[in-house]
Amino acid sequence: MIKSLKHIITLISAICCCTIAVYAQQITVAADGSGNFKTIQSAINSLSDSAKEQRIILIKKGVYNEKIFITKNYITLKGDNAGNTIITYAEGRELFKCNNNNDDWGVATLNLKGSDINLENLTIENTYGLTAKDTTISCPADSANAIKLVKKTTHQMALRSFESTTRLKVSNCIFKAYGGDTVSPWNKETGMFYFYNCVMEGGVDFYCPRGWALAEKCTFICHNNSAAIWHDGSKYESSKTVLLNCTFKGDDDFKLGRYHRDAQFYLINCSFPKNMANADIYQAAATPPNVIQWGKRVYYYNCHRDGGDYEWHKNNLPVSLGVNDINPAWVFDYKWNPVKDTSNASIEDIVTIKASSTDSIADNMLLYQRKNGGWPKHFQDKKVDYKRKLTSSDIGELQNGYYDGIDATIDNQATTKEIKYLVKAFEQTKNKAYLKAAVAGIDYLLLAQYDNGGWPQFYPDFSNYRGEVTYNDDAMINVLNIMQDIVEGKSGFDALDKKYKVKAEKAVKKGIKCILKTQVKQKKKLTAWCAQYDAGSLEPAQARKFELPSLSGAESVGIIRFLMRLDNPSKEIVAAVNAGIDWFNKVKIEGYNFVEIKAPAEQTGRDRVLVKDSASTIWARFYDLKTNVPFFTGRDSKPHATLAEVENERRVGYAWYGTWPAKLLNKEYPEWKSKWIKNIN
Repeated sequence: MIKSLKHIITLISAICCCTIAVYAQQITVAADGSGNFKTIQSAINSLSDSAKEQRIILIKKGVYNEKIFITKNYITLKGDNAGNTIITYAEGRELFKCNNNNDDWGVATLNLKGSDINLENLTIENTYGLTAKDTTISCPADSANAIKLVKKTTHQMALRSFESTTRLKVSNCIFKAYGGDTVSPWNKETGMFYFYNCVMEGGVDFYCPRGWALAEKCTFICHNNSAAIWHDGSKYESSKTVLLNCTFKGDDDFKLGRYHRDAQFYLINCSFPKNMANADIYQAAATPPNVIQWGKRVYYYNCHRDGGDYEWHKNNLPVSLGVNDINPAWVFDYKWNPVKDTSNASIEDIVTIKASSTDSIADNMLLYQRKNGGWPKHFQDKKVDYKRKLTSSDIGELQNGYYDGIDATIDNQATTKEIKYLVKAFEQTKNKAYLKAAVAGIDYLLLAQYDNGGWPQFYPDFSNYRGEVTYNDDAMINVLNIMQDIVEGKSGFDALDKKYKVKAEKAVKKGIKCILKTQVKQKKKLTAWCAQYDAGSLEPAQARKFELPSLSGAESVGIIRFLMRLDNPSKEIVAAVNAGIDWFNKVKIEGYNFVEIKAPAEQTGRDRVLVKDSASTIWARFYDLKTNVPFFTGRDSKPHATLAEVENERRVGYAWYGTWPAKLLNKEYPEWKSKWIKNIN
């Protein structure tokens, strides 16, 4: 339990391992002379050649007209913010090489040979193409092309790294040029490059990493119709460029990307504009031609285009790779995890803890919350336990999944449980951090709702059955109950801004429409609901192998209860409730009970069987969609008439029968009926 400021400091120190050591050496650059140095290069030159810890160069706002060279390791250039801290220089690559013995060292505004370099809150631009004109030059350094036509759109790099730059972390930066190769982190042998929340703009191949690269939540702006992004992964089969939650913009008919050599592209949750060309990432011709060893490797997952997806936008991850497997450590072949290394992260982005906290469970909930507002149901392959004491290693692992939030879900009460608890905790403690987290969770739920009114089990992970509209384990109903609490101002949700009542009303209206549309009909007669539905067609769908499309004796209870909590129910809602109740009465199993017995011959040592019990009424979990006959399914994914036909592990590991509707039928429905329904036969 966090009891004091001392405990908070200890926890934050654990999150930001070695933060004090990392920032031990710090110098300031200010163009107006108020810092230790006036130029960035002079500050870099003042540092020792060797280091084992980051040296921080704070750069005050201003425009710095200089070309930067970094050959030393462990250097952070940290600006005031990208909007007012600008490093600018004009350099055309071809012109520079002709004048410098065909050497690339110095072709960019920022030239890197050092490793473990961090860049934060900077604009780095190469303005050559802004004022240059196409020109013909003499180039003795290039024996093959002694006379060259250099266009204003020639390669002009804002950033260029060389073979000795192994690790580069960049956050909240803007890179801009008026020609090709704006951002050129090149090291196909060992290069590992991470860009977070950056803007990159330029001409052909303006983002062109070699080796391993991850761009997360970045915006790419293309001013060329040949290609925006490029990759060289020809040295090792596992090298790759991954773009996660990125947005693309550009001139009309710009093409997404290309490659000349072996490359590997992964685009996950990316957004494309309406005006992009209908052209997949393609292999460009090279002279001499390159041999592609590993084939075309261009993969998409949950990428969409404004105005409608192109055919090649469809999900096509390799069968051996699940979207949950994609994380920063995986990108870099587990040799580096730039997200777990928190020297470049903001404490406020990782965890929100206030000194006024008085609820240890609520405090831990803040640690588990993802940046998208949702929560996972598991951590380290176990059910999340908010009473568990977290180590610094645990917190680092939590942070690893913080930005992606791919494991955020409403399954097993995840996210809805936390929202309700945090609202209550705020009510008791007045700690605004709790309310802020709850609101972020509500925003997550609103964002995750489909246009048809349903909710997926996971968001943004739509793989396998996770994207289906999910009533299973009351997932969608738990969300709707929170939305209705917001509408009614109950259970502490009156603390929310009034705008959330309007949002929740819309969400509930859409949700009810989905519920009514998904109630299964048998020969035009309404019955009950399935546990999950296809998100597009709203037809009954399969989840796990033993969860086939069926009418649910469990989930239908929660759906009816939600409909019954609504004041002044419409005729459609009344009809849905009555039909559901009639169906429960029709399919009940009287005179039997479902009990567990000892079974020494079974591997589990136990079994579950039906036994006669005149005082018992039960219902099956799954009923056939057409006949209403109960059925049972094992891991063979086939329906069986009796539970005995299913393997023992499944017989004892699932709730095949239960009394779920008993209270609904015996107490709740009669009370609802007497309140709202008149003249019912």
